[in-house]
Amino acid sequence: MTHAAARAPPLTSTCGGTNDGGDPPDTIDGVQDLLAGQDYVCGRALGTVVFLALTLGGRPLFLEGEAGVGKTEIAKALAAGLGRRLIRLQCYEGGLDAASAVHEWNFAAQMVAIRAADGADREGGLVEDLFSDRYLIRRPLLEAMSPQPGGAPVLLIDELDRTDEPFEAFLLEALSDFQVTIPELGTIRAPEPPIVILTSNRTREVHDALKRRCLYHWVDYPDFTREMEILSARAPEASAKLSREVIAFVQKLRTEDLFKRPPGVAETIDWAKCLLALDVIELSPEVIADTLGGAILKYQDDIQRLQGSEAKRLLDEVRAEVGGA
Repeated sequence: MTHAAARAPPLTSTCGGTNDGGDPPDTIDGVQDLLAGQDYVCGRALGTVVFLALTLGGRPLFLEGEAGVGKTEIAKALAAGLGRRLIRLQCYEGGLDAASAVHEWNFAAQMVAIRAADGADREGGLVEDLFSDRYLIRRPLLEAMSPQPGGAPVLLIDELDRTDEPFEAFLLEALSDFQVTIPELGTIRAPEPPIVILTSNRTREVHDALKRRCLYHWVDYPDFTREMEILSARAPEASAKLSREVIAFVQKLRTEDLFKRPPGVAETIDWAKCLLALDVIELSPEVIADTLGGAILKYQDDIQRLQGSEAKRLLDEVRAEVGGA
């Protein structure tokens, strides 16, 4: 995505869902059903905290957990299920500031307007016009606090742990009153608080002040039964036998001393889809050797360690546990 300024905006927005701006569910079961309708399998504890975030207007939901466990997908599923716009602020190392999170001015267009005014010998009202909404580039926070068709949007602030403490302080202020200040335009307040979801992979601790402002939930790796439900929703073409073997093998990998983080649920789904594309019926050491590095493990040290006899050992343990042949 490009624009007049040099920096690309960390904004991704989509509209989805068949609810067309419908009201949030009024029960925890309703929340679970709403997410299930978007193929997101949600446990009772997570459903409860999502329900509270929807019911207690203005309380952001802070989701923390390992990468790949489905934190970002919750925001996507909520937006689609509610028929609301999804606005995403992707955090990155190096620090965010108001220019990248709230707004920027379209300097290129302003310069064109200044040159045109000089040629027409027009001065009156030029300054006011240059700093009007016409030349304003809206970033995710400002966009989320602007009126949206269908109701308040879902604002996803993704991977907050990748940014720095000064931005956390700025974010705390913005989310306390759901307003931002643009010097040239004044204070802009959200007519209705957006549904805010913040995520963190816990590569560092997020400041307590921001956590206290939010509802909190730790999104853990699912147990075997829950991961079977997730895989059944996301890769329904996979047979029960293959699904059991895939999930048991991935869960076994999570107990190994890997060089990098263990594979998440996202990797489980990816691997199952890869195996389906290859018409694999059941796991074998050869299949594991051919596909493990492409879908599950992304570091050569881990891939080399789990080749050959080590992969066979894990597969034998998996089959003993799931009762496979």
